[in-house]
Amino acid sequence: MGLFGKFKKALNKTKESFLSKLDDLFKRSLGDDFFDELEELLISSDVSVKTSMEIVENLRDKVKEERLKDKDYVIEIFKEELTNMLLEASEIEIDTPAIIMLVGVNGVGKTTTIGKLANKFIKEGKSVTIAAADTFRAAAADQLSVWADRAKVRIIKHQEGGDPSAVVFDAIASAKAKETDILIIDTAGRLHVKANLMEELKKMDRIIKREYPEANLYKLMVLDATTGQNAFTQVEAFDKDIGIDGLVLTKLDGSAKGGFIISLSRELNAPVCFVGTGEKIDDIEDFDAEEFIEGLF
Repeated sequence: MGLFGKFKKALNKTKESFLSKLDDLFKRSLGDDFFDELEELLISSDVSVKTSMEIVENLRDKVKEERLKDKDYVIEIFKEELTNMLLEASEIEIDTPAIIMLVGVNGVGKTTTIGKLANKFIKEGKSVTIAAADTFRAAAADQLSVWADRAKVRIIKHQEGGDPSAVVFDAIASAKAKETDILIIDTAGRLHVKANLMEELKKMDRIIKREYPEANLYKLMVLDATTGQNAFTQVEAFDKDIGIDGLVLTKLDGSAKGGFIISLSRELNAPVCFVGTGEKIDDIEDFDAEEFIEGLF
């Protein structure tokens, strides 16, 4: 299955909940009721109220301005509006030497994502080291070691319960010594309301900038796509404390709430960088806004 095929398959649940209602809606005339119901449809698909209103208002203006009646053409304009919303946040290019620090709440799939990303970068011809800086969760380093073995990459780890920042310090020293292209740092899952855990992330951030200032640092937040709009408060809190450069979505194949990506990316100015499309090590893709929107139709 090609890249677009995997991406499209992962969007099946979102598409099923969205497209059937959209088909019914576009059977009606393009009057005020149509636009009101389109707004309700977007909101029910987990696009925020604010972004839904803007999308519909932009579409309404274009339809009236150009006196459009061809519904197929209106759908194309609608797709353009959705795509443009996703593209407002600047895309990220991973330039080496790179440090990617993955953060997020418990259970979103950070460890699995790290294994997938490591495998992806290795296949692209880059050298990769993983830092097991989640020293809080029992057997976290062991679980990460399994993924490191699968991806055939080095892993730096300390004993369980150790200082996460010490792991980061040693991993940076190793990455510099071996001229590693990409260092991926695993961090403990934490609730955004736990101040002491957020301080630990800030400490790691300071160590990275002090010990390896020439590296390109990317702080990516991993989100469970089934969370939907509830992801807003998570991202806002992490962004306030450490600054989030981009998003990684997991479990998209199990979610009917994919619409939240549009408003989340736009309103928080955080681009989606990677998307998990399944459970296997190869099931991760670079996010493509146009492919995402096409997958909904």
